Formats: sequence, C-alpha cells, structure tokens
Amino acid sequence: MTKTHCPQSPDPKRLLTEFRTLRAKITAECKALWNAWESEDMRPEFRPSAQNLAHYLALRHADLTPLQPDLAGLGLSTLGRTEPHVRASLDAVEATLATLAEGGPWDRLPRPGCEDFAQGPARLAARRDRLFGAGASGAPRSRILLTLPTEAATDPDLIPEMIRAGADSMRINCAHDGPEVWAAMIARIRAAESEIGRSVPVLMDLAGPKLRTGPVFGPKKPRVFVGDRLDILRETPSGKVKHISTTLSHPELIDHLTVGMPVFIDDGKIGTEVVKLTKKGARLRVTRAGPKGVKVKPEKGFNLPSVEIDIPALTEADRTALDFVVGHADMIGYSFVQTPEDIRLLIKEVDQRLAKGAARPGLVLKIETALAVRNLPRLIVQAGALSETAVMIARGDLAVEIGMERMSEIQEELLWLCEAAHTPVVWATQVLEGLMKEGLATRAETTDAAMAQRADCVMLNKGPYVLDTIHFLSRILGRMDRHMSKKSARLAPLRSWKGNLSL
Repeated sequence: MTKTHCPQSPDPKRLLTEFRTLRAKITAECKALWNAWESEDMRPEFRPSAQNLAHYLALRHADLTPLQPDLAGLGLSTLGRTEPHVRASLDAVEATLATLAEGGPWDRLPRPGCEDFAQGPARLAARRDRLFGAGASGAPRSRILLTLPTEAATDPDLIPEMIRAGADSMRINCAHDGPEVWAAMIARIRAAESEIGRSVPVLMDLAGPKLRTGPVFGPKKPRVFVGDRLDILRETPSGKVKHISTTLSHPELIDHLTVGMPVFIDDGKIGTEVVKLTKKGARLRVTRAGPKGVKVKPEKGFNLPSVEIDIPALTEADRTALDFVVGHADMIGYSFVQTPEDIRLLIKEVDQRLAKGAARPGLVLKIETALAVRNLPRLIVQAGALSETAVMIARGDLAVEIGMERMSEIQEELLWLCEAAHTPVVWATQVLEGLMKEGLATRAETTDAAMAQRADCVMLNKGPYVLDTIHFLSRILGRMDRHMSKKSARLAPLRSWKGNLSL
C-alpha cells in the first residue's frame, strides 16, 4: 500500500507574520481608494458600504491563494466569503492567529462580534426589500421582477394574478408604448397593492442609446448564411440594392470600423467580420448564422465588442420619458450607463423634474458593456452616494460585448462585487425563456434559474405562459434557499437519502 505524504501542520507564527504583511498592503490600498471616493454629498447610509467595497477591492487585488491552505489547516476562515464584512473577517482571522502564535487570552486582540458580521447582509436585505419589494410571507429570498406586456394596461385581472403568483415588482420598458399606457399599468399596480396588501415597486427602464440596425434593403427574403456578404450603409440607398444591406441608428460608428473587426447583430445571432471599408459604408462577411441562416431585421442590436463607444447615455427620447418617469416610478433603469459622469447627468435630469421634498427614485444600473464592467466600482459608489442603487447584469448585450466564454466568469465577479457594496443585483435576460414563450423549460434554463438564486432579484420577460413561469421560478428559488446563501452553502438536512441505507 502506497504511503501518503502528510505535510507538517502550518506554523501559526510564520502565518501571522505573512498575514500582517498582507494586511498592511490591503489597508494602504483601501485608504487610497477611500480618499478618492469620499465626498461631502455621499449619503451617510451608504458610507459603510462604500468603505467595505474599498476593503474588498484591496483584498481581492492581493493573491490569497498561498495563504488559504494554511489557514484551512488551522481550522480558520480562508477568506472566501468575506464580501459583506471584509474588515470583520480580517480582524477575526488575525486575532485567532495571534492567539495561536503568541498565546495569551482569547480576547487579547480586539475581536469582532456577531453584529459586525450581520450589519452588511442586513443592509443588503433592506435595500433589496426597499427596491424590489418585501415579498409575501414565506416567499423566496430572491425577488421576482416581471416585465409587463402592453395588455397589462387593459386587462383588469392580469397584474393581480401576477402578484398572487409570486411577482414582487414590475418593470415597464420605456422603449415600448407611451405615457398613456404606462399610466394605466401603474394605476392597476397601485390598485392591486391595496387589494393584496403589499407594496409592488415599479421599475421604468429607459430605452437608452442602444445601437440598432435601420431598414433592410436588397433581396425580398434577407436571410444570411455563413460566408454571405452583408453591407452597412451610411445613408438610405436611392436605388435598387443588389446585396443585403442595412443602415445604423448611429451611422458615425462606421468611422470606428477597421478591416478584420468583429461585428455582431441581433444579440449575437449574426456574427460578422469587416472585410472592406468603402465611401458608402462597410462590407461585412457573415461568420456565424446557424445552419438555417438568420433573417436580417430592422431595429436589432448592433455590437462592436472591440470599440469603446463614446455616445451619451441619455437620449432625447429618454429625457422625454423622464418627464413621466420622475414622479411615477420607484426605480429608473439606466441603459448603457458606462461612467460616473453618466450617473451625474441622469441625477441632474431627475432633480430638475423632482417635486420639492420628494425622494429621488432608485437607480438600476444596467451593465451592458466592457467599459461598464471595468468602471463598476466607480459606478456603484457614484450612484449609491446619491440614491438607492441596484445593478442589473444585462446578460444579453454583455455576453455579446465581452464574449460567451468570459460571461460565465464575469457574472460571478459582478455578484461578489455588488455583495461587497451591499448593493442588490438583478439577474436578467432569457431566464426561463422557453417556459415563458413555449410552455416548456429546458434543463439548461432550469439550472440557470437555480443559479439566479444567488442574486437578490431575478427578472422575467414577457410571454403567454407568464403565470406558469412565475410559479415555477418561485418554487426553484425556494428550494435553492435551503442550500445556498450567496456564496455560502447552507447545510440544511438532506432529504433524498434519509432512512434505511443498508445494503
């Protein structure tokens, strides 16, 4: 029998020295971050969250992997779940290491209490409830945000049925309908609140400057396959067009194209590569379209992953929508937000429309681009300083912008970062889409819905099977609540293998 080598137990004195060296670096970086963020207009209730985020970023900029096996070998925290309470976690580990290394009483060094670990999660839960509803008694921890269809404005039963099925908050997409329809939807939501007896917050989502295709020209059935040509034109053609062509909502983007650059259309259903630039625009070659091809349609998303697009986050249409949104919505969904300046611009527009003495609506920052990902700490701090804030992982556009392979990693990191900032996260795009539209969920969708439980809110889109989908998602979230709380496994009793297990 092969003898397994067992390494020596970790040396607490060596480990304490290494830990204190690491912590000194973390403290210095945290102080530098906080000095850059602190401002007089930061809401006092958000200040501890911003400080914790600074601690977390400094902690995660260090490489903790060499220390983690030795910490585990001593039965200590490996700092893998520090997100909502970084300083308390570091204090606890250092105090215990000092006791093991230097002896003396257990409380020789300041040791955090239970309240130091509970404050961060409590702040996050309170913000989740204020923004997305407190939920019905016994409801899952993750709230359900439901996108309303147009018929919700006229059907007297639809919104109450959605709320009774488990919807906690409602989303109105300002890219569709208009103030008359929006007002009717909100009136029915407020009536349902009174009838059912709980608050149902309303998110109104600004359309933003999403880059879209214009009219499509060329063959009557404009379907492209891999290898086909697709032209992007600066202007509407005056005569007949031989090849499938389209214009752009922002034609100036053509100037950013270079030969070999990837371009994606319709949330990535069509992948292309720039092969030639002309006076009229650009010629693309289709690199991805599926075996049956994809129809080129107007008003579909247009993504340039390798280009940082400098377009104002607020359009004139958004400003017009804000005339209604401010005063009616509990939250504003901010599309295409990328910089702190974007946030200050929106707050300025909101304040110009806000009634005297009224509180600002909450902000939901939709993370859709690589630049927004890189700027996320600054976005959270700027928005949280001025208003209640949540972050939406807009996985459709974001996956196209950063790539599918990177998306799985980034959505995890966004969850961690927001938890450190005590900021609620919305898990969005295509959740249970098959069930919502076709009445049948796929296995992959069911697993995705279970993973969504780690977020504070899950967004559902529209479809004919909406009530079935709400019920199904609520049950999944409830089951997963037994086993997970954010990154932490909850060791509830296993039910599937209870009883006689003898052979």
